[in-house]
Amino acid sequence: MASDRLYFRQLLSGRDLGVGDMVAQQMVNFVYLVGDRETGEAVAIDPAYDVDGILQTLEADGMRLVGTLATHYHPDHVGGSLGGYGIQGIREILERESVPIHVQADEAEWVEKATDVGVDAMTTHSSGDTVMVGEIPITLIHTPGHTPGSQCFLVDGRLVAGDTLFLDGCGRTDLPGGDPEEMYLSLTQRLALVPDDVVLFPGHLYSEKPSATMAETRDRNMVFRPRTKEQWLMMFGAA
Repeated sequence: MASDRLYFRQLLSGRDLGVGDMVAQQMVNFVYLVGDRETGEAVAIDPAYDVDGILQTLEADGMRLVGTLATHYHPDHVGGSLGGYGIQGIREILERESVPIHVQADEAEWVEKATDVGVDAMTTHSSGDTVMVGEIPITLIHTPGHTPGSQCFLVDGRLVAGDTLFLDGCGRTDLPGGDPEEMYLSLTQRLALVPDDVVLFPGHLYSEKPSATMAETRDRNMVFRPRTKEQWLMMFGAA
């Protein structure tokens, strides 16, 4: 039933949103819109670069924004300053719409520092929590490693993974809050519960294709080649 009423859009920054924005074009972030077609409710995942464009896309599709979800705190995903360049994000969302900002509890203080949105304006979560959009459930999976509160979203056979996992490679662990051992555990244990037929939707277009099944990703992605934590840390510890 969920598949019939699921609204799901993958938007590429610099092409579908933020057209003409050189940073958006360079960073090739994905913004995701997830909702319930019957109720017209939708959430935006990692709404950066072009808030008006996001809201206009929803309106054109007959949907309305009822919340946002953040995979992690980096400005190219939630807004803020990236090397002195200001990026729109959740702060600009809140200036237009009073909606919940869903973040993983360990990430809240980091999101606040990046965006100047107070923790009191956020709805914090633990791994395994579910956010309902109409009658569409989105399951939150805490996947630390790239940042302390990185999280992935599982919705109707799709995994929106932010910078935890790409089709090729995984998020860096040498930035503030990164932890290579936690990344190894996230990839090999926390995401091990995600079935092979689930389709991975990453946070950036770093491959030729914008998505792939978890089976294909596990088969082709080098981060799954090491057989032990020690081997993984030797190969990807500073990824």
